[in-house]
Amino acid sequence: MTNNKVLYISQEIHPYLPESTLSLLGRNVPTGLQGKGFEVRTFMPKYGMINERRNQLHEVIRLSGINLVIDDSDHPLILKVATLQPSRMQVYFIDNDDYFQSRATKDLEINLSPEDNDERMMFFTQGVVETAKKLRWQPAIIHCSGWISALAPLYLRRKYADDPAFSDVKIIYSLYDSGFEGTLNARFAEKLALAGFTADDLAMLGDVPVDAPTLHKLAMEYADAVIESTPGVAAELVEYAANSGKPFLRFPGEDDRIEAYNTFYRSLIGEE
Repeated sequence: MTNNKVLYISQEIHPYLPESTLSLLGRNVPTGLQGKGFEVRTFMPKYGMINERRNQLHEVIRLSGINLVIDDSDHPLILKVATLQPSRMQVYFIDNDDYFQSRATKDLEINLSPEDNDERMMFFTQGVVETAKKLRWQPAIIHCSGWISALAPLYLRRKYADDPAFSDVKIIYSLYDSGFEGTLNARFAEKLALAGFTADDLAMLGDVPVDAPTLHKLAMEYADAVIESTPGVAAELVEYAANSGKPFLRFPGEDDRIEAYNTFYRSLIGEE
């Protein structure tokens, strides 16, 4: 029987965050594909903007408490969960007081403290992968949505390359008409090297601070397939995806999105 489990790594999900292109797709794509017969779970950061009481988040003690090492410092992982109604989709939230505020904020931490985004991405990515392992829920597809998920293909294909939980998974990276301003911390590549990545793994990053297009290209390099999820994606990124030799789904239009994704997913897992 074909594995039909899909794990989403999302930057934003509505209604936990206000409506935006990313947050609406973060909700509508997983629930839409769940309606096509896929078994779905999704992860996102536990930003300070998220009202835990109103959204009925609760900590999963058995999945919390492990320390993740970022830049040679320990950071405890806190895992929270909620059920998105009416779809009953499980949403897991990666939390840590060093990277996500425990008090209410008026904007996302990725905007409030962008100087920490390199480590925030590393912590979020490793937190998702370690939690997925603990859940013993082996996905056939991992779909990365939003630039905060851009390190997941690298981690899965290099740091977790020998882990049987992810040996057969197909990784999709979504391109959007949004990113971040400026560059990541100048020590980004150095911190990744401390996490065990080799110079060859990180060759694409070069010797200059990493901007959004470079981060997207790194994600596409290690992903198995790419989706143009919105119109207006930068031409250089569309060209990079088109020339990668990997399956590339051009923007299918809003009305045809779910059916196009359904067909694309099934082609990746050999279920035409």
